[in-house]
Amino acid sequence: MNEIQQLTQIINQFREERDWKQFHKPKDMVISLMLEASEVAELFQWKTEEEMEAMRTPQGNEDLADELSDVLAYLLQIAHDHNIDLKEAFLRKMEKSAKKYPIEKARGNKKKYTEY
Repeated sequence: MNEIQQLTQIINQFREERDWKQFHKPKDMVISLMLEASEVAELFQWKTEEEMEAMRTPQGNEDLADELSDVLAYLLQIAHDHNIDLKEAFLRKMEKSAKKYPIEKARGNKKKYTEY
C-alpha cells in the first residue's frame, strides 16, 4: 500500500465512523474542495511580500498545513469515490505536461503551451 492509499484509508475510515458518506455527493464534495482551497488562498490574500515571508513561522505554517490538509482530504475522497488512482493519474498527467511543455521551449518561459 502506497502513502496515498494509506491516507485515503485514514480519511475513509474517519468518514465511515461518522456515517458521513451519505452526505458526500460528488457536487457537494467538489464545492467543499473549492471552499477549502479558497481558505488556503485567504491566508495569502492582500498580503505584501514581507507579510507573506513573515508567515513562515511555526504558527503560520501550521495554519497553512491545516488548510492544505483539508484540501487533500476532499481530494482523496473524491478520487476514491470515482475509482481514480491518484498516483497513476498524477504520473500520467506529468507525462502529458512534459509533452506540452518541452524543456527546450518552456525553461524560464511563463507562456502557455498554446503560445509557442
